[in-house]
This record gives sequence, structure tokens and C-alpha cells, in this order.
Amino acid sequence: MKRLLQRVAMPERSHGSVSPQMSGAGYFQRPFRANVVRIDLTMMMPGELMLEAIALLAARRFPRRPQDGRAPWTVMALAAFLGGRRTAERLDREIESLKSEIARLAKEGMREPAPDLATGQPSEADVPTVAGTEATVDGPWSRVREGAGTSHDESAAGRESGDGAIDGPVAPSAATARAESLESRIGGRWPVWVGGLALALGGYFLVQYSIEAGLLSPAVRLTLAAVFGLALGVAGEVIRRRDVPAIADRFRNAMIPGVLTAAGAVTLFGVVYAAYGIYDFIGTGAAFVLLALVSLATVGLSLLHGQALAGLGLLASLLTPLFVSSGEPRPWVLFAFLAVAWLATLAASRLRRWSVVPTLANAGLGLWGLAYVALATPFEAPPVTFALLVMIAGVALIWPGRAERTAEPSGTTQIGAASEPGAWERLFTPPYLAISISAAIVATVLALLFISPAVDAARFPVSDFVVIVVALAAAGSLRPAAIYAALLAAFGAVAGTWSLTALSGVLAYLDPSFAGSPPEIVVPGRTAMLTAMTLSALFILLGGFVLARRPAGDRQFAALWAGIAAVVPNALLAMSFVMTGSFAFDLPHGLAAFADGIFLLGLVEWLYRRSAGAGDADVDGGLLALGSFGLFVIGLHAWTDGLVTTLAIALLGAGYSFATRLRSWPVLPWVTVAGAVVILARIAWEPTIVGPGNLGTTPVFNALLPGYGIPALLLVASAYLLRTWPDLRVRNLLQALASVFVLLTLAILVRHAMNRGVLDSSVPTLGEQAIYTLLAIGASGIFMTLDGRSPSPVFRYGGMALGVLSMLSVLGAHLVGLNPYFSGELLGSLPFFDLLLIGYLLPAIGYFGLAWYARGRRPLPYVVALAVSGAILAFAWATLSVRRFWQGQNVADWKGFLQGETYTYSVVWLVLGVLLLVAGSRLDAKSIRIASAVLVFVAVLKVFLVDMSNLEGFLRALSFIGLGAVLIGIGLFYQKILSGSAGNAGEGARRA
Repeated sequence: MKRLLQRVAMPERSHGSVSPQMSGAGYFQRPFRANVVRIDLTMMMPGELMLEAIALLAARRFPRRPQDGRAPWTVMALAAFLGGRRTAERLDREIESLKSEIARLAKEGMREPAPDLATGQPSEADVPTVAGTEATVDGPWSRVREGAGTSHDESAAGRESGDGAIDGPVAPSAATARAESLESRIGGRWPVWVGGLALALGGYFLVQYSIEAGLLSPAVRLTLAAVFGLALGVAGEVIRRRDVPAIADRFRNAMIPGVLTAAGAVTLFGVVYAAYGIYDFIGTGAAFVLLALVSLATVGLSLLHGQALAGLGLLASLLTPLFVSSGEPRPWVLFAFLAVAWLATLAASRLRRWSVVPTLANAGLGLWGLAYVALATPFEAPPVTFALLVMIAGVALIWPGRAERTAEPSGTTQIGAASEPGAWERLFTPPYLAISISAAIVATVLALLFISPAVDAARFPVSDFVVIVVALAAAGSLRPAAIYAALLAAFGAVAGTWSLTALSGVLAYLDPSFAGSPPEIVVPGRTAMLTAMTLSALFILLGGFVLARRPAGDRQFAALWAGIAAVVPNALLAMSFVMTGSFAFDLPHGLAAFADGIFLLGLVEWLYRRSAGAGDADVDGGLLALGSFGLFVIGLHAWTDGLVTTLAIALLGAGYSFATRLRSWPVLPWVTVAGAVVILARIAWEPTIVGPGNLGTTPVFNALLPGYGIPALLLVASAYLLRTWPDLRVRNLLQALASVFVLLTLAILVRHAMNRGVLDSSVPTLGEQAIYTLLAIGASGIFMTLDGRSPSPVFRYGGMALGVLSMLSVLGAHLVGLNPYFSGELLGSLPFFDLLLIGYLLPAIGYFGLAWYARGRRPLPYVVALAVSGAILAFAWATLSVRRFWQGQNVADWKGFLQGETYTYSVVWLVLGVLLLVAGSRLDAKSIRIASAVLVFVAVLKVFLVDMSNLEGFLRALSFIGLGAVLIGIGLFYQKILSGSAGNAGEGARRA
């Protein structure tokens, strides 16, 4: 076109000669020619302009010749002119079709971002344009470009969530933000909303006026109202088809067509209800069908008018059964209609990617189910189950189904924004979370309500409960987005199994005071048992299904399902066994537990074989291995009892550690730790292992020796076997548990022997407590030796902890609580081999030996504390021995003191102090020398404060003479030591 206009406006130059008639000097300067060109440029369509310009050239560029005449060229020009008119009309039609296509694309929402320099697309500045041509021509092409540009900018800026084209948060463009002012809100949105409400109220007032004035008959009124509703719907559709794409995008939540359609739907709904409920023109069936058609049609029209209209159709669908009711309840008709309405809403939401309306649909269906189950007496579970299965399948397969998380536009990234969420956070925040979690909550609540004692069912719907839970779990196993369905299914299975038996009498087993009034069983125990076994097996199979098809990017989802497959069967079978099983021997529970445990172990083996040592199966395999151990423990409790159960669990736990010779699964030692914890729990529940009545009185050789000793030996063997295991944590933990079990075995045997075969909560005697102290001292020394050979924080800090605990027991029990001076306990008939020997002297010797052994191996304060503890016990032994010499085997405080006894205390204390001083010097132990100094100082205080006032005559003088001699001897001893040290230091300095 540009070249054509140039040829029309400029003279033509050729390589040959040009006739005077063809020269530019006189050809295009005629007024008529210029006017024609101006008219063509401003008034004609592009196709018309082109062809008429050709006709003009044909008529004027080739003038008539004298020999040919003018007629042929005139005819040719006329034909070209008429052909141009027809071509212009055809082009007009094509332009209109292109405009319609652009408008349709704008309404559907184009996702392509606007081209910019960053993407390498050419901008407007790079595209050559004709100056003054496109800017001045107001043709259809320019109008189409403006509309397309506007709709493109609006779609790139993002749509509101009501339309659902893009549900994710999209940052609006600057132009849209500037346009959305107060004037835009008031002028573009509020009139539409208020106008729709005014139309609905106007129709209502018009009908009310006609009724009050008696102008029209009921049939005419209903007919006119129906016509009015249909007219509103048609008007909305007409306006929608003629709407401008820019307006549709900008005011999407205040679209006039949608408001008109909504008003028409409300009018039609009111017409049908008035015809049924007020005038009785139609029956129940016809009214139900018509209301259903209106509501479903409204949902269908929401595809054209937005999510708000879908919500209105959903509300109409939910209210239809409430407005139209019959005398005979028909739950199948009710829930079938609700399921169809729910599916229609979900389908519309899937096409438009809505999230609010399907969530409300789930809630509405749940409310109808809750109302029916709670109010109907009795209720039928299958219709509700059918509707719930439709909902679960729809959410799992239709919407959200396989919907993925929408990517955030690059323009929304802000400086300082939070980092990308982690894998676990993404797993628990799936896209369209409200839809899936609302459906899962509705299904779980109704399934639990089915088997609740608070409702009355036509037949107890255990099978319906199982079907809903399994369907929900199956939906949760399909994809990570349905993770909450899996979690709620697991919760529903556990809570439902507990509810099936209504505690069944387990409280009477835990506390005999409940035996008089145990809760009644809702269903037979066999039914509850079969339900628990079925659900446990199905959860294991679903877990295997997830692990078998696990994609590389769904490791967290697979780990979660591995945990569900491990925990849920254990919980179900344990509850079933405790509530309904036989504690002596229960074959069904044992078989189910061992079968499930073996399957889980086989699944672990398959996972590690599939991973081929890559290490990505450690978490899944570890959870499943722990689950298998739990199931085996349940099976052992079902088939064994007492001592056999304890020994079997100990062997089972150690077997997992022994299996490290065949498999290098990291979880195997942890299973051994779990076995030790289970044995400790059994000991806490029943310390006698076999029951108080079956425990013999023979010391050492009774049921306690294997019940405590064999688990201790197995743990020691496991710790030794795994001494080079790469995981330091579990290695240290096994060593600690082995040490605890060894000490526990020794302590329980001592307790049994010292109490004549009775294990009760009575306060121990001094002899029993002394044995415990000796065991702690010996264990601390053993730990010190083990730490020297195989350094371990368990041996190092565990040994020190035992030493500290034993020292605290000395202060609390030996010196105060169990001291014969305060308790009055008899010491025995033999003067030296009595209670004082085991209670004080032997622990003192043990502390002295441990302090000597700990020098250089443990911190100095700890060593000093051990030595001081030994000195205190030695002082107590010497003092109580003096009192026994004077008072006999009863050394209670109420007997008072004799003068000879008082003097003897001073002598013994001074002799003991001297002996400690000599021992400290020989052993070069400063701590022992300090203890001797303290003891001598106590003796000095006793002589000056006690002996001076209580002793008389010769004994008082002898006490002071002895004290003086001892103190002078100690001073002379220290002078020699210090002089020798100074002389050696001076000689060394002279030699240097």
C-alpha cells in the first residue's frame, strides 16, 4: 500500500523516453487527482483503496488513443472498481471474524508474557512504521489492534481469582493498579452489584403488588415471572457476547452478564418453588426435577460468567432437597442428586481452575450427610457412603487430581523475600489444599460417625466405615497432593478401631476398680478384630504401592507413607489384641502380626535391592524395619507370656544386631535399642517378670537371673559386635543400655536376696544400700577400664555419673537415713564382721581404691571427691566402732555417752588422722593428706570443746597430753618433709 501511494503521488520515471502526457510535471498536479487521493486515504477501507487506486491508474495512466478510442479503458476501470467493492465487503467480514477470535482469546486468558528486551523480542521501537499513516487512519485494523493490546496487557497483568484462569497470586501491572481507583470501584463495580439486587427486588415487589392488588391470577404471575427470569438470562448472554474483552478482564468480578444471569436464576428458582410450595400447581417430583435443572443450569452457565454464579448454583442445589420434601424419606434420591450436583460443580471448577466453590461443595455435602446421619432414626449408611465415594474419587481424579503448583511470575519476586520452601513444606502445602483437605475431613468425620454409639443405624455400618477409610487412603496414595487424605485415613482407621469396641473392658484390665462397670461393647470382638486386621493389611499394601511407584522427586511422600505403613498396623493390631484378644494365647492376632511383620521385612529387602546401595532407601527401610519389629513384639505377646515373652523379645532385638553380618542396613542396631526399651517397659510393669506369686525365694538362682541376666548378656554381646559400627550414636547407646542392664541385674538380685525373696517398695536396709554403693563403685572402675581400652563418652561420663550418684547416696543414706545411730538397727553379734564392715569400711576402701585408680584418668575435683568420700566413711566406721565397743550391738543415740567412750573418740580420730597422713605421704596423694588434716582439726575441736567440759581428772589431762604429742609429731613430720624438699630444690639450683 505504501508503494502504491508513492506511485500515485509521484511521477513515474522509466529508463526509456517518457511522453509529455506521462511526465510528472503536469500529470499529478491536477486538482482532481489530488482530491481523489485524499478521499481514498481518509474514507476507504484498505482493500477498497487498493482496487480503486488500480482502477484510477488504468483510467488516467493510459489515455485514449486516437486509433483505439476511450471505451476499452473505461470499461476496464469500471470492472476494477466494482471488483474492489466486492473485495472490500469480503475483507470486512474477515476483519469481523478476526475481532471475534481476538475477543475470545482475551476472555480465555492468554498466558504469554508481554515481549520485552530481556526475552529478545522486538519492541515497538524496533518495528518500522509509516509515519502519519497508521496514527491517523481510524480503520478496523487499528481498532482491533487497540482491543487486542488492551486485552493482552490485562491478561499479562493477571486475572482475579474469581475467574480462575490463574489461581496463583499474580502481581498486577502498573497500568491496572493506576486504573483501579475509587472512581473505578464506584463507577464500574458497585452499580452492577446494586443493580442486580435491584432487579431481583423489583421482580419480587412486582409480584407482591400483583398479589395485593389482585391484578393477575397465580398462573399468569408465575408465567410472567418465569418469562422475566428467562429474559434476564437471555439479556446476560446477549451482553456477554457483545462485551469488550478489556471490560471483561478489568471488571471480571462485577460483570453485568453474570449479575443478570444470577438474577434470572434466582427468579426461576423462586417461580418453581412458588408453584410447588404456595400454589400447589406441580407435585413433589416435578418440583424437584425443575429445581435441580435450574441449579445445574446455573452451574453450567458459570463457565461463562464466573465463580460467583457457580456458587449461586451450588447453593440452589443444596437448598433444593430442603425446599422440596416428601412424606417418605428417600436417601438414595437425595444423595444421588447431591452427588450429581457436586460432580457438576467440580467439573466446572476443573475447567476454570476454581478452588472456593469446590471447597464449599465439599462442606455442603458433608453438612447434608451429618444432618441425615444425626437426625434420621435409623439412618441408612449406603447412600451416604456412595456420595462420599463419589466425592473422594472426584477430588482424586478430576479436580485437583493431578494439578500441579502454579509457578510464580518472575515479576512478583521481591527483594528480601523468603527463600524457596523446603521439600517437607511443599509436601504439606500442596496446590489447591482447601479442596483436598475439606473432602478428607468430611469423609473422615462421617465415617467415624457411622460407628459412633451416639447415632442409630439400620444395621451397624462397619463395612461402610472400612470402605470409606480404604478409599480415602487409596486416594492419598495416588499423588503427594493428597497427603492429607492419607493422614486423615490413618487417623480415622485408628480412632474407628478404638471406637468399635468402646474400650471393651481394657480399663478393667488396667485398673481393677473399673471391673464393676466396664463400658459395653458396641460390636462383637470378632468383628472389631477382623476390621483391625483388614485395615492393617490394606495400609501395608498401599504403602508398598507408594514405595513401588515412587518417583525420584517424591522421597518425602514415600517416607511418610512408609511411616504410615509401619505405625498404623501396629496401632490397630495392638488395640485389637489388648481390647478383644486372649492374653494367655491368641492365635489370630499372632498370625496377623507375624504375617504383616514378615511382609514389611520383605519390603525392606526389596527396597534395598532396588536402590542397589545408593542409600536412598535408608529412611523408608528404617521405618518399615521398626514397624516389623513392633508387629513381631505383638505376635510374641499373643503367643507367649511371662518369662518366655521377655526372653523372646531380648533374642528378637539382638537378632537384628546379629543380622548386621548379613545386611548393612543402618536401622538394625536401632531395632536392638528398641528391644531394650520394650524390655525396660516390661520390667517397669512387672519387676518380678513372672509375677510375685511365681517368684521363688532362693537367692540368685530364681526367675530374676534369666529375666534380667539374659537380656543384659545379649546387649553386651550386641554392643561388642557393633563396636566398630560407623554410627557412633547407636554404638554409645548400646553400650549404655548394656551397662544399665548389668547393674540392674546385680541390684535386683541383691534386693531379692536381702529381702528374703520379696520385691516390694519397702525402704532398704543399710546392708542392702551398702551393696548398691559397692556395685556403683565397681561399675565406675569397670567403665574407667573400658574407656581406657575403647574410648567412649558412655564409659567416661557414665562411670563418673555412677561415682557421683554413689557419693550422694553416702551422704543421704549411709550417714543420715540408714545410720544405725539414728535408725537403731542392730549391728550383729560379731564385733568386727558386722553391719559396720559392709556399710562403712568396705565402701571406704572402695572409694580410696577408685580415687587412686582415677588419678591421671579423671578430672582432679572428681578424684578429690572420691578420696574425701572414702575418708568420711572411714571416719564414720571408726567412730561407730568405738561406740559399739562401749555400747554393744545397739548404738542408738538414746543411750548417751560414757566418759571413756568420749576419750576414746579423741584417740581414735587422732590415730586415724596420723594414719591418713602417712598413707598420703607414701602414696604422694595430696587429697589423702588434706583429709587427714581435716580429721585432725576435728579432733582438736572435739578435745577443746567436748573433752574439756565432759571429762574429769586423769582422762581430761591425758586427752590434752595426747593431743599435744600428736600435734607436735605432725609438725615435726611436716618440717622434715618441707626441709627435705627445700634442700633438694637448693641442690638442684646449685647444680644448674
